[in-house]
Amino acid sequence: MLNADPLLTRPKLVNAALLARALDGLRPQVSSSAEMWQALTDHYVVDLDAVAALLPAVEPETQWLSTRD
Repeated sequence: MLNADPLLTRPKLVNAALLARALDGLRPQVSSSAEMWQALTDHYVVDLDAVAALLPAVEPETQWLSTRD
């Protein structure tokens, strides 16, 4: 993943309410949580812990062991 352009000034989302509004605005444009992270960090300076608290956690798929015969 490439870093956003450091010379481009981006708005700071330090308030949870502003971050939630940005998430709602970007939601129709992205199809996965990885794309949401990319869109947020490309367009805004965000508190990553606040984003993680607002985005739903992605649980890994359970892999069951095969039974013994």
